Formats: sequence, structure tokens, C-alpha cells
Amino acid sequence: MPDLNISNLSLALTGLLIVIALIIDSKEKLGLRKDIIIATIRTVVQLFAIGYILGYIFEIDNTIVTFVMVLFIIFNAAFQGAKSAEGIDHSFAISLLAIGVGTFVSLGVMLFSGALKWIPSQIIPITGMIASNAMTAIGVGYRTMRSKYTDQRQQVLERLSLGANASQASQSIIRASIKSAMGPTVDTTKTVGLVSLPGMMSGMIFAGVDPIAAIRYQIIVMFMLISTTGFSTMISSYLAYRSYFNDKVQLVIK
Repeated sequence: MPDLNISNLSLALTGLLIVIALIIDSKEKLGLRKDIIIATIRTVVQLFAIGYILGYIFEIDNTIVTFVMVLFIIFNAAFQGAKSAEGIDHSFAISLLAIGVGTFVSLGVMLFSGALKWIPSQIIPITGMIASNAMTAIGVGYRTMRSKYTDQRQQVLERLSLGANASQASQSIIRASIKSAMGPTVDTTKTVGLVSLPGMMSGMIFAGVDPIAAIRYQIIVMFMLISTTGFSTMISSYLAYRSYFNDKVQLVIK
């Protein structure tokens, strides 16, 4: 197995990559300097903190603690996903339900099939992967939905005037939101192994795991990502569209 120890000096020297990004920001006047610095600091602090926490959780290997960590990940994913839901009522609750259902359905299938065991070293990383993917997907869905309602306002009003209810008048927008949200995951799945070597598979190979075994796990992960994205975006879209209508079924863009 290769040596995976990275010295503090090596870690510090890789910080030069951030300096390059800051130089580009300064040269092109992008206005991202503050965001890059904050993101860098947060990355270091958060990853070191979660590293120590996971080390403790892996060591005690407790079912309840593992479940709490899974809920913590889903909660944070929903909180971040809800930030993209401008003008949508109860966006956090919708995001929590969507990500939670999608994540637990995928985990349930994995556990039932025997591809995954309820141990923290397997459950927590996998939950992080699928919950973060669902978070990104529903964020794209929320933004697409708002954009479509703004651009297609007249068409929606015409459908309502012809007797359609809110759901019928919104079908094309709901479908467009789900499609755009699932698009990046589907595109990634199409090109995996040809254009990119996903992080999980690369990490396992780098750690010395047989490439075929790593590929099997990566296939499972890709199946999970598509499933979770589908469930999560469908739930979030069908619940979120209602915020664009009032009690009198009138279109309201907040």
C-alpha cells in the first residue's frame, strides 16, 4: 500500500495553488478575492475538524452515533440547498424532506442488497456523497423553476384562464426543473471512466485497493447518485411550485 502521509510542509506548499487563483482574480478583476480566502480557510478548518470527529466515530462504531451523523449531514445539505430557493415558502422543510427521502431510499437499497454495511466508515462517506449531490441538484431545480416562471409568466396565465389548475399550468415548468436538476448527474454518468475518474474510485485505487473492486463500488455510487437526484428533485419540484400560487390559484412571483 502506498504511503499516504502528507507532511505539513507539503500541505503548506500546495497553498501556492490558492495564490495562483488570487493572482488570476486580481488580474481579471473578478471580485472573488474575499470569497476565495474565506472558502480556503473554511475548507481547512472544516475538514480538519470533521477528520478528528470521524476518527472518533469510526473508533467507537456505534449504530446510534452513526445514524445521528447521517441526520446531521442531511440536515446541513437541506439547509444549504434551501438557500437557492428564493421566493419558495418552507424551503428548508421541502429540501429536508426531498434530500432525506432520496438519501434513505438509496441507502436502504444498498443495505438490503448487501453492497453496504451499517458501519460508520461506509455509511457516513456514502451519505455525504449522495446528500451533497442531491443538495446541488435541488438547488439547480429551484433556480430553474424561478427562471421558468418569470420567463413563461404569460403562458402560465393563459393556461389558468383556460381553466387549468396550478399543477396543470405548471407541468412543463416542473418537468424542466427536474430535467435541468438531473442533467449534470446524468451527463457525469455518461462520461465516467472516459473523461473523469471519480473521487471515490481514484481514492480507493490510490490507497492500494484492486482497481476492479474500486470500479464496482464506483458503479454502485453512480447508480445511487442518479436515484437520489431523481427522488429528491421530483419531490422538491412538486412541493415547491405551489409557492408560486396564492389561495386563489393566481400566479405570484415573490
